[in-house]
Amino acid sequence: MTPSPSPAPADAALLPPHAPLPLYYGDEDEHQAFLRRIFDDTAPDYDRIERVLAFGSGPWYRRSALKRAGLVAGAQVLDVGIGTGLVAREALTLIGPTGRLVGVDPSAGMMKQIDLPGVELVEGKAEALPRPDASSDFLSMGYALRHISDVAAAFGEFHRVLRPGGRVVVLEISKPESRLGTQLLKGYMRAVVPLIARFIGKRSDTAELWRYYWDTIEACIPPAQVMDALRAAGFHDVQRHVELGVFSEYTAVKPG
Repeated sequence: MTPSPSPAPADAALLPPHAPLPLYYGDEDEHQAFLRRIFDDTAPDYDRIERVLAFGSGPWYRRSALKRAGLVAGAQVLDVGIGTGLVAREALTLIGPTGRLVGVDPSAGMMKQIDLPGVELVEGKAEALPRPDASSDFLSMGYALRHISDVAAAFGEFHRVLRPGGRVVVLEISKPESRLGTQLLKGYMRAVVPLIARFIGKRSDTAELWRYYWDTIEACIPPAQVMDALRAAGFHDVQRHVELGVFSEYTAVKPG
């Protein structure tokens, strides 16, 4: 039986990735219900729309980001928020046959879309990972930080499940620093991509998902706060690499 995660201290400070978004939900219970619905319902459309969003460059970028983060052959990987397996697929090409990958996600609907032989799938949340202490060499989270409830608790769990010397990479889309860049990305993600989703998507709420994506990007805590949270969780060598002004790669190492 997999050991249960240790509960967070009662006085631990809650760090949401963004303020509540009343257009989609009210309290935290409604937030969790909204996430379950939107991700389970839109899972069959997710990869198709992602290819449009990234102009087909997603696989190359994700593989390059994992290399920059230090993923090597033979690693024991935990992919948190595995979704439909987009990051995991590229990780498997790097760890090879001697490596092992476990994926965790709260959405059973998203994980049903995964077809990656040899990958173990576990339903669970970032804030309470159903994995043993010091069981992974490398932990990845791809574009899921904005959808969790407590960044501090999640990073504490990342630290717990990594072995000494283990590495973490959190991939995210960050709001551009310039006003023009923000307006361009907002228009693309909140208007253009949902419009495309109406034509090529099969689910009525796929367009809603991509509007929600932008709203979480716009409201998300700033990069400096993400890095501070990694340090507060006990990680060292915390860094942020940025591609095209919007793709953030947060990396850190658990002390050996």
